[in-house]
Amino acid sequence: MPGTLIKELKTRMSKALEHLKGTYAGVRTGRAHPALVEDIKVDYFGTVMPLKQLGTVNIPESRQIVITVWDKGAMKAVEKAIQASPLGINPRPDGETIRLTLPELTRERRTELTKLVNKYAEESRVATRNIRREIVDGLKKMEKDSKISEDELKKHQKEVQDITDDAIKKIDSALAEKEKEIMDE
Repeated sequence: MPGTLIKELKTRMSKALEHLKGTYAGVRTGRAHPALVEDIKVDYFGTVMPLKQLGTVNIPESRQIVITVWDKGAMKAVEKAIQASPLGINPRPDGETIRLTLPELTRERRTELTKLVNKYAEESRVATRNIRREIVDGLKKMEKDSKISEDELKKHQKEVQDITDDAIKKIDSALAEKEKEIMDE
């Protein structure tokens, strides 16, 4: 029974880390990446859908994103969605495609992005600690219901803490990597 909780803990913490990495992929560092635009919400004939469902996203150069919209009727809606997004880039329609050129990042913008990725990392740490708390509460309930002994509880709590510490180290590592990427570009 505690093994199930430990397995759940590992799964949920790895999902939290993957979510953080996915969020980091969407943070613009001056280098083009499809994740910057794929999840932009587009109002397409009354239905809000992510951009990746309306076309393909290509990276022909390190600072350029080319979006090929499958339905020409959606071009204006995609343009508006990109303009309304927090990217701060004006799309350039080019026949069947939309081109986005990423400008050089200023020192101030790099500092803002560093603060943003720190905030995301802290949210991920909080989520990790909340998962730990839920699992420990489950273990304590098992001990209270006499399903496990007090010694087993302590052993499993230590295991949970070790897994949590490892997850937080991975979060900190991902943060350091992203900060370096932002500042070195």
